[in-house]
Amino acid sequence: VVARDRSVSSGINAEYGAAGLVGGAGVVPSKSYGENIAVFEPGARHTWMEMKGMYVANPAAMVLSSAFMLKHLQLHEAGDLLIKAVNNVLNKRSCLTIDLGGNASTHDMTKAILSEVEHLA
Repeated sequence: VVARDRSVSSGINAEYGAAGLVGGAGVVPSKSYGENIAVFEPGARHTWMEMKGMYVANPAAMVLSSAFMLKHLQLHEAGDLLIKAVNNVLNKRSCLTIDLGGNASTHDMTKAILSEVEHLA
């Protein structure tokens, strides 16, 4: 919960402000529903544009968004498997991207998540 005076209401963006509570913007998935549409995407965008081309983006939010999509499509077991795999990688802390205090590349962390999926399946 963030409490603030109305005079600074535009000072904190809730999307990014809450990200710090869960480990950073790279782990925040998003799901949005309309009458005839559902959108699943990372919850925070444009958080670190300087990393473009460095291959160090955190894949966790995209994978978790994919899990939300699977669950929306009634593929709950597959969605839960992805969520558990991401959580296992994050909790082990052995293959994290730079935004989470590690030095793994996007590819390395994605491989670690896929390895967890194989292990759990």
